Amino acid sequence: MQSVTDLLQWLQGTSLAMFIHENKWAFTTIEVVHVFAIGIMVATISVVDTRLMGLASMKRPFTELARQVLPATWIAFVVAALTGPLLFISQAVDHFANTMFRIKMLLILVAGINMLIFELITARGAAGWDLKPLPPLSARLAGAISIGCWFLVIVFGRLIGFTMPQQ
Repeated sequence: MQSVTDLLQWLQGTSLAMFIHENKWAFTTIEVVHVFAIGIMVATISVVDTRLMGLASMKRPFTELARQVLPATWIAFVVAALTGPLLFISQAVDHFANTMFRIKMLLILVAGINMLIFELITARGAAGWDLKPLPPLSARLAGAISIGCWFLVIVFGRLIGFTMPQQ
């Protein structure tokens, strides 16, 4: 574990990490962009997930809805994935030790695995249920897991700010 701590200490000692940590405006700007990106990402993925769960947009084909909405989701995800590590490095040791941060990362991993399983298995059969108002159980479950994970990512992400050591 000492080597991980050494790596994290080195990381937060880099000039970029120190700049972010020492300049409140830099941290705040990155945080605002990160939160905004996550908001857009969760809002757009929720549109897809509620369709998958058969709760909304049931008259629209799933594939059409996904084709229109998911590009914005991916752009927002990329922005969040670029800004998140910048926030992390500003206090890498404390973030890594923070239980809320670890839970958030675990939830992102679960959401990614869920998406991968959906794309590789469930979505391949979408032609058979694309126009149906209620997709099969596997699609509804994928939507519920996704929306649940992303909601909890927001909750635990917010809790990070309340559980980090005060500087």
